[in-house]
Amino acid sequence: MTLISTQKLTFEEYLDYQGESGVCYELYRGNLIEIPTPTGINIKICQFLVYQFRRFFAAHNLPLVAVVTTAVRTEENSSRVPDVVICTRLLWEQVCAQPGSAVLDFEEKPLLVIEVTSQNWRDDYIRKRAEYDLIDILEYWIVDPNLRKIRVCSRPDNEGSYSHQEFLPGQQVRSVQFAEFILSVNEVLSGPLVEDLIREEEAQRQQLEQQVERLTQRLREMGVDIDTEV
Repeated sequence: MTLISTQKLTFEEYLDYQGESGVCYELYRGNLIEIPTPTGINIKICQFLVYQFRRFFAAHNLPLVAVVTTAVRTEENSSRVPDVVICTRLLWEQVCAQPGSAVLDFEEKPLLVIEVTSQNWRDDYIRKRAEYDLIDILEYWIVDPNLRKIRVCSRPDNEGSYSHQEFLPGQQVRSVQFAEFILSVNEVLSGPLVEDLIREEEAQRQQLEQQVERLTQRLREMGVDIDTEV
């Protein structure tokens, strides 16, 4: 945890803070903290998770979004920046319409947040877990590429404090809130590039179109008027 200065900031001052271009900052009890530049594997994992969540939400017609670089206020003068934030579409549109930094305030609660561990991994397991629990975020994932595991923190029956489950390579990780959202731990930790997934889906789409075209041609050869409206 790298403190930027000894002068403490209020939450409102944090919102207006103009730091170094391209650098992201958190606020912890008034202390401004520079977030380390993410590693390549961290970026790859985040891109994969965002892609999979977005596909799931679209397939199930859920009015939810998966976004990155969005802060969440956790205490009076604290604001964290999870690697991935899941919230309602309406809430995200409200944030986009607001001037200034993209920060979810106390009343703008995300449904799920994800941290991919790096050199400040102790914060993810201890401090951030306590803060996310305190503001009643129902689900918190800790993806740990170094220890090769995923920890899912949640509240049984939405009561009490966080308990957690850990998922290891060879297992499947499942969201508590979205029971049908299931991913292979191996894929999350060492998965394909999103670009390759998109390319594969495009190839499947083209193959399906070709099959439909061949079937249509065959029906026409058999004398079936497929253009006739019933």
